[in-house]
Amino acid sequence: MLTTSQTIISPSHSAPAVRPMPVRAVRWSLAGVGVCCVALGAVGAVLPGLPTTIFLIMATWCFTRSCPWLSDKLVHNRFFSPFTKYLVPGAVMPPRAKAIAMSAMWLAIAGSSALLFWREAPLWVIAAVAASGVVGSWCIVRQGAKTRRSISR
Repeated sequence: MLTTSQTIISPSHSAPAVRPMPVRAVRWSLAGVGVCCVALGAVGAVLPGLPTTIFLIMATWCFTRSCPWLSDKLVHNRFFSPFTKYLVPGAVMPPRAKAIAMSAMWLAIAGSSALLFWREAPLWVIAAVAASGVVGSWCIVRQGAKTRRSISR
């Protein structure tokens, strides 16, 4: 006699039986990927051209799903703790930080565009770099605008 928690599984010849990966293996894999992402982020902090932020975001994602205490340790690290206040939803970036971010971004865009022009890259590539800068600038300027509007009402 079958109870409600039991099910009858009939053999199917159309699809092979797939055993789910053990939860422990998934957690260890995610933790390993997170550690590799932190290492790449650390290298990216000193090596020009290798991004840092995206690797740290990916590491935090992996750690949150595998070992939450590693995520807390990464976020509350003494090097990153001054920036954690901007992770809170609705946090507003200070005007000085916006100015520094915009200046650094446009210096990098100008340098990249000059190098591309010097290497005789197609003009559409240079235009795409400049357009990306315009979109990035718009995002920086708009950061926190929704919060300010809701507070002023």
